[in-house]
Amino acid sequence: MALNIQPLSDRVLIEPTAAEQKTASGLYIPDTAKEKPQQGTVVAVGKGKKDHDMTVKVGDTVLYGKYSGTELKVEGNDYLMMREDDILAIV
Repeated sequence: MALNIQPLSDRVLIEPTAAEQKTASGLYIPDTAKEKPQQGTVVAVGKGKKDHDMTVKVGDTVLYGKYSGTELKVEGNDYLMMREDDILAIV
């Protein structure tokens, strides 16, 4: 993927995983009832701050808060830009 976005400082660009299409029992979930995903893949990472090195790296699968980050749409794809502190865990 040739994405021309380079996060600054301690920011991370994440591509959210797709929302679930159907339940475990096989029922299809309508678009209005889908949960916002809280997991994604790191696409780009900033250089960090002077006193703080970045923990996550490109390709990591991470968990983040439901309302974390700023939503971006680039070339038809959805992304989230957030600070590394908003990431809860690396899966």
